[in-house]
Amino acid sequence: MAESKLPMSKSRYILPNLFTVGSMFSAFLGLILAHNGNFSGCALAVLISAVLDGMDGKIARLTHSASDFGVQLDSLADAIAFGATPAFMIYFWQLKDFGRLGIAVAFLFMACGVLRLARFNVMAASNASKRFFTGLPIPAAGCALACLVLFQNYLPQSLYPVLPWFTLVLTFALGLLMVSRIPYFAFKEFSGLRIKTFTLLVALVVVFAAIVAEPKVMGFSLFIAYLLSGPIYSLTVYKKNNEAKKLAAKVDQ
Repeated sequence: MAESKLPMSKSRYILPNLFTVGSMFSAFLGLILAHNGNFSGCALAVLISAVLDGMDGKIARLTHSASDFGVQLDSLADAIAFGATPAFMIYFWQLKDFGRLGIAVAFLFMACGVLRLARFNVMAASNASKRFFTGLPIPAAGCALACLVLFQNYLPQSLYPVLPWFTLVLTFALGLLMVSRIPYFAFKEFSGLRIKTFTLLVALVVVFAAIVAEPKVMGFSLFIAYLLSGPIYSLTVYKKNNEAKKLAAKVDQ
C-alpha cells in the first residue's frame, strides 16, 4: 500500500501555520494561568506567543510559503495572543478593583488591538511602506503589559500603591497608541539607517549580555523604549522630513 504524501507545493504551507497555531495555544494557556491567579505564568505565555509569532513570518518568507490564508490566520492568532489574553491578564492583575472603569480600559485595549490588526491588513494589501508601522504593533503592546507583570518584583514597596493607577494609564495609552498614526520602526528595512555593521554588532552583543544578566528588567526597559520611540520620532525626524518636503514643494512651484 503506497503512502499518501502531500505534494511539496502544499505541505510547505503547513509549517508556518503550525507556529501560528502554537502561538494561539500558548495564549490559551495564558488565559488559564491568569484565571488561576498565575499572572507571571500568563505573562511568560504571552512572550512565548510573541516568539512563535515572529518565527511563523520568518519561516513563511524563507520557504516562500506566504499566503492570504496565513495572513488572516496570523491576525486572528494575534488578536487572541496580544489582545484578549493581555487584557484578561491585566484586568484580573491590577484593574479589577477599578470596577467598570477597569473593564472599560481592558476592553479598550483589546478593541484597539483588533482595530489595529484590521488596519494593518488593509495597508499591507495596498503595498504600504514596510519601514514603519502605522501605530504601535499589537505584539509590542501585549508584550509591554506582560513585561510589566514580570517587572513588578523589582519595584520598591513604596511604589506598590500607585501601581494600579500606573497600569490603568499605561493600558489606556497602549490602546490609543495602537490606533494612532504615529510611525513605529518595523525592523524590516534598514536602508535608511546609516550604522556601520561592526557598531551594530557590538550594540547587539551588549544588549544580549544585558538581557541575559537581567531579562525582566531589560525586557521591560526595551519595550518602554520602543513605546517612546514612536512619539519621539514623530516630534523630531518625521516632523522635520515633512517640513522639508513641503518646503521643496513650494520651491518647485
